[in-house]
Amino acid sequence: MQYLHRKLSTNRTSFKLVNQVLLRHFYSTNKCFDAGQPIPSTHPQLLKEGEITPGITSDEYISRRKKLLERLPEQSVAVIASAPVKMMTDVVPYTFRQDADYLYITGCQQPGGIAVLGHDFGLCMFMPEPTPQDVTWQGQIAGVDTAMEIFKADESYPISKLQKVLPNMIKNCSKLYHNVKTAIPTYTELEAFQKASYNDRLHDFSLYTHEARWVKSSAEINLMRQSASIGCQALLQTMLHSKISPYENILSAKVEYECKMRGAQRMAFNPVVGGGSNGSVIHYSRNDQKVKDGDLVLMDIGCELHGYVSDLTRTWPPCGSFSDVHKELYDLIVETNKECIQLCKPGTTIQHLHNYSVKKLSRGLKEIGILKDDRLQSYHQLNPTSIGHYLGMDVHDCSRIGYDRTLEPGVVITIEPGIYIPSTYDCAQRYQGIGIRIEDEVLITESGYEVLTGSLPKEINHIETLLNNHSYGETRNISAFGF
Repeated sequence: MQYLHRKLSTNRTSFKLVNQVLLRHFYSTNKCFDAGQPIPSTHPQLLKEGEITPGITSDEYISRRKKLLERLPEQSVAVIASAPVKMMTDVVPYTFRQDADYLYITGCQQPGGIAVLGHDFGLCMFMPEPTPQDVTWQGQIAGVDTAMEIFKADESYPISKLQKVLPNMIKNCSKLYHNVKTAIPTYTELEAFQKASYNDRLHDFSLYTHEARWVKSSAEINLMRQSASIGCQALLQTMLHSKISPYENILSAKVEYECKMRGAQRMAFNPVVGGGSNGSVIHYSRNDQKVKDGDLVLMDIGCELHGYVSDLTRTWPPCGSFSDVHKELYDLIVETNKECIQLCKPGTTIQHLHNYSVKKLSRGLKEIGILKDDRLQSYHQLNPTSIGHYLGMDVHDCSRIGYDRTLEPGVVITIEPGIYIPSTYDCAQRYQGIGIRIEDEVLITESGYEVLTGSLPKEINHIETLLNNHSYGETRNISAFGF
């Protein structure tokens, strides 16, 4: 009996101690480590162990830096500053978006840092030093320790040490590279930097980063598939909603809502929602008009998921039926879209695809009677755009790589034929003020291509069936991260 009493007493004491530990854990004033951005320990719903950003591991970031250093000439150094904070007013910033090159190299999604790559020291990160007031107003920001522990930098210093440390890194380098787009006086005004510029040793680092980013890894492709899937489902829901709310601003708000409800962090660009003649304005952005009954609406949208963007366009009649005139032009555009996609494969170029599209569209527009001659100048009045562009961390990705570059497996491009007829264009009145574009994302594979946006309808009969056979009163249960 005494043994049993002692055993129960011991168990009660153990339970009490465990309970105290649990209470201290849940109510402790010592917060979890705050890296200033999501990490696996604070955001397990977003990141797996070993990832620096969702879907991209620390090993992949280290491999990226290694490959860039292998491409850099011997004894050269590269300086890459983070994106600047852009202000809406004196005290209100716009939502911050990291520069793609800085993010690609470091994984750091925060402002205020400068990264340096060199053969002698690997990756060195100079990190901002927030004051207590900064933390109070803006939250925690990654510092020197985070650079080493989370971003896996080889060296790290507070930004205040840059004027002392960086000159020694660059004074004897054979060539000095930097990110021209994000250059800041913090390093450009250093005497060693000025000397390199004076001696013609200064170059744009994007020549190397765009090469590295051009072909996507399997992890990057997975993120781009997800980003495309989010964009497709968001635009599909917006197409359905257009029949009951044919207003450009509402459709713009709807597509952004649907993207973010599916996990996107932001839109890749301000949605183009052009109803009627507004669709003939290629980068129309006002989105403030009602779409008239019988008119088409052209929507060009994209979202960003963990650093990777989507870009897709569909054109449809919110009323549910294409007119005969719209069908005539739409058939030409969708045929061009499909034929250009079928030509996508390793070994071709965007320029070749563009030339093919110009010939097909010019011939078709002349047969319809809209174009009066075969001059390219006449065609470019109705379509001054390219058939597509590279896609990745930026909407117009890797701009240093020309469209005459032979495509390789892992490259993602857009295919987006269109026709944009101004209301004042000299043609039959029934064609005036019509804008049509069909844009898909295409991944180049070993055997040909994969259409990342293939789930979104683009055939006339599919779109009309979709719009006219949907129950608009039903309630949908949308998961914030489901696809």
